[in-house]
Amino acid sequence: MASYEGRYWLSDGSGLTRKQRQSCEYRVYIPDKLAKRTFAFDGDVAADIADAVAAIIRLNASATSLVDTESLARLLLRAESVASSRIEGLEIGARRLLQADAAREFSGVATSDVTAEEVLANIDAMIAALSAADGESAITVDTLLDIHRRLLAGTRLSEHAGRIREEQNWIGGNRFNPCGAAFVPPPHEMVESLLNDLCDFCNDDMLPAMAQAAIAHAQFETIHPFVDGNGRTGRALIQLLLRRRGLAPRVVPPVSLVLATLSADYIGALGGFRHDGSPTSPEAAAGVNRWVALFAGCCTRAVNQASAFEQRAREIQSAWRERVGRVRRGSTADLLIGVLPGAPVLTAEGAARLTGRSFQAANEAIALLEEKGVLTRANLARRGRVFEAREIIDAFTQLERQLASPAGDTAAAAPTRPVPQRPR
Repeated sequence: MASYEGRYWLSDGSGLTRKQRQSCEYRVYIPDKLAKRTFAFDGDVAADIADAVAAIIRLNASATSLVDTESLARLLLRAESVASSRIEGLEIGARRLLQADAAREFSGVATSDVTAEEVLANIDAMIAALSAADGESAITVDTLLDIHRRLLAGTRLSEHAGRIREEQNWIGGNRFNPCGAAFVPPPHEMVESLLNDLCDFCNDDMLPAMAQAAIAHAQFETIHPFVDGNGRTGRALIQLLLRRRGLAPRVVPPVSLVLATLSADYIGALGGFRHDGSPTSPEAAAGVNRWVALFAGCCTRAVNQASAFEQRAREIQSAWRERVGRVRRGSTADLLIGVLPGAPVLTAEGAARLTGRSFQAANEAIALLEEKGVLTRANLARRGRVFEAREIIDAFTQLERQLASPAGDTAAAAPTRPVPQRPR
């Protein structure tokens, strides 16, 4: 039975202010375990789940207009990682991230952009989660630790990468004590047992995939098993479950873009999920229903915006082909137009790798696309030439701006969080 337990914090005298140095009583939350727990959804919540499932299925079935469907998947994965990082206070625009990614992947130039490196690590963690979903093995605590390890690798917190916390943590208040914290997760000695239970729940397919992903994410955030990186790992878990259950086999919806916009609702619904008492109580059921309904609605909206972006990418590709003129089907230039939506910042080496053609052929294709205005040379690397498909970058930026507005349109409702400037 879930409960809040009273504890006492004995200060070690650290901190500059009296409030930071105080000792106090505080409450930790001990959640119910999930494995074999029964969940019942209200009729309207069940309908929300069904709508979200249908939308994701539709997105994965119809996202074929791009010559390379993986292009859409890669760009939306970047969008999801940017938003997941933004929730944690890591602000970065599309062009800046894509340039750092190109420097890392194609130019061999290490970026000095610390924020970009942390967001790129988030992308690595997302990819690791999706790779884990493609395998036959069950989700284990080691699976979660590997995602977290990739997330923090190379960051200032790398010493904590892939390690379950061995101390009490909390959300809100100050970093010296939990006296004014908004939420205090379970004690560290309970974390491993709770994570094992969470993995058992993730490996059980009794619930609809959408509901399972929602509940697993909420439980993970409640356990808060790491010193840092909990939110981003928990959102990677969403993608892992949606892929593992076969709901999103090709394209993952950028649900974090919507959750970041509705941050107050997100935090409030997570709080309601953390009931006090029996898991069969009306309060527990109401909290689960409120959270799952919000999560499903966010997924549906994310899919709708992703579909609109996919349509815009198709229009841009068509315009490119008209601009370039007649090119042989299957030529390097034709293939490059196909992969550009997923790699809108690249070098000749990157173009050769993505198209499977020689460096010379890729170089010639880039020259043609630059001449026709599809690609623009960017001042990025100390060595080598880097090119941008600015129309795709602008469309990517516009997607993020739309999903930052509660109305899905920044002209109708202002963004609720920082967003990149509107493209010219």
